[in-house]
Amino acid sequence: MKGLLIKDFRLMKSQINFFIILTAVTVVLAVFSDNPSFVPGYLPFVMSVFALSTISYDEFNNSSAFLFTLPVSRTGYALEKYCLSLILGAGSWLFALAVTTVSGMIKGTAVFSETAAAALIILPFLFISVAVMLPVQLKFGGEKGRIILMIIFGAVFLIFVTALKTGEAIGNDIQAISNPLSGVNLKALFAGAFIAGAASLLISMKISCSVMNKKEF
Repeated sequence: MKGLLIKDFRLMKSQINFFIILTAVTVVLAVFSDNPSFVPGYLPFVMSVFALSTISYDEFNNSSAFLFTLPVSRTGYALEKYCLSLILGAGSWLFALAVTTVSGMIKGTAVFSETAAAALIILPFLFISVAVMLPVQLKFGGEKGRIILMIIFGAVFLIFVTALKTGEAIGNDIQAISNPLSGVNLKALFAGAFIAGAASLLISMKISCSVMNKKEF
């Protein structure tokens, strides 16, 4: 797995300009935005998605067939993609959290505990996003995988919007919906979200390993 990680990081090294621009955008958003709390969610998601591009590189000109002539197992390949996505996601999350915290302290608009709490909410969603994206990408490849992912996330967005519109139509506003949650222990809520995210990752890993072991090159 170490060799696969080194390979992917060297592949991403050729995209250094993209990372520089992304870092600059993150700093600008954290400094000039009135509500920079979304930054720790934006950057990890983009970086995790970028990790999927390494699968497209591996499939270019049927390079995967050559890759598996080397001492690389299919299960190890699948698990390495999860490690890469989580390394990039967690690393960029920490960077975005640090930039947002420093910016908030300088401007006097936020304290670390509030920023950290907002950022922690992002992590379970990051886990679930990786859990959904990787099996699809491994199963259908680069081009088809991106189309299917767009359809999946588009459907989720439409369901969310429809639920909100339906709630408004029957007279349930945001305040009425949030009141029952006011007594919920936030620590228990965070713990449940993390457990759900971790469980989705484990299930996703099992699916991805099965996909890779059945895939023909």
